[in-house]
Amino acid sequence: MAGMSGRAQLMWDEAVTGYDFGPDHPMDPVRLALTRKLVAAFGLDREMEVVAAKPAGESTLRLVHREDYIDAVKAASADPARALGAYGLGTVDDPAFAGMHEVSALIAGQSVGAAEAVWRGDAEHAVNFAGGLHHAMPGGASGFCIYNDAALAIARLLELGAERVAYVDVDVHHGDGVQAAFWEDPRVLTISLHEHPRTLFPQTGWPQETGADCAEGSAVNVGLPAGTGDAGWVRAFHAVVPELLAEFRPQVLVSQHGADTHFEDPLAHLAVSLDAQRAVQVACHELAHEYAGGKWIALGGGGYAVVDVVPRSWTHLVGIAAGRPVAPEAVIPEPWRQEVFARTRQLGPQRMTDGRWPVNWASWESGYDPADRLDQAVRATRQAVFPLRGLLP
Repeated sequence: MAGMSGRAQLMWDEAVTGYDFGPDHPMDPVRLALTRKLVAAFGLDREMEVVAAKPAGESTLRLVHREDYIDAVKAASADPARALGAYGLGTVDDPAFAGMHEVSALIAGQSVGAAEAVWRGDAEHAVNFAGGLHHAMPGGASGFCIYNDAALAIARLLELGAERVAYVDVDVHHGDGVQAAFWEDPRVLTISLHEHPRTLFPQTGWPQETGADCAEGSAVNVGLPAGTGDAGWVRAFHAVVPELLAEFRPQVLVSQHGADTHFEDPLAHLAVSLDAQRAVQVACHELAHEYAGGKWIALGGGGYAVVDVVPRSWTHLVGIAAGRPVAPEAVIPEPWRQEVFARTRQLGPQRMTDGRWPVNWASWESGYDPADRLDQAVRATRQAVFPLRGLLP
């Protein structure tokens, strides 16, 4: 796998840690700081160019977001007391805070910068683990997300001339904001694997959501039963994603790697290990080379086990993109664990594995069990979408 990677960029500006909804909010920015420290502890930042892109300007933000919404974010950013609930601001999920516009635009700018670098050939792969804020809508904040950096990166690729962009989202929550942004655009294939909408926010992402009439088959949703573990999660990914990418032949692959599928995550109900997350990161890297000429933009996303899970998961992602994957059995450097304790008064993990590597799973071609809830979910998606793309369900 190391031979696959060429130049890679890590998008990072220390100021992204200012994306902070307050001390009692689950989206603690310490997860970003600890990830960056762990990346450095393994020397991965020496294997790639570390780039701080400029914040997304208003014309860029308008590629996805309405002008009145951007104005509302700016107003709430200048004075949080002016936050308007009609725009999803000042809510329990998305409390307003001073400087909110500036740091949200900065995170968006890292993903847009990644898109520009990969499209122009300055980098083959680019990672923005502070990004992946996939719930923000054109006219409103949602689910801890102010600006939708993933959708903005894709929109910028289209503006630069891309004709086919694939977006693969493996966050535990449905990638609803990205789907909404490109619902009517057949140039963008959005694929989301998430916990079933019956049991988790945002209660969307049903298999029947397949795109507008003018873009039928451009939205793909796999709603996984609560309790899905490693074997089922990886099976579902491989039962849907590679075949669709082979048919679509994207020029760029954008993937979102929310770490909240993990069994320790406090906000959801899947039972996926760090090792399965790593297996899907490896698969996305390989699929980018197989079907997208190696052009890969990898983003973070959710993840609320901020010490044990998120830094390890995204450090694996950075290592894969850099062409120097971290071995699952690797021992975590002691200085990083000391940093964890100093910042959080928690004991950090000792190895880069949950002890489940390699992940064993059965391919879809090996057979389908009509009584299995995971297989039922996969089949529902294949039946809803595959014929629209000329594929056998």
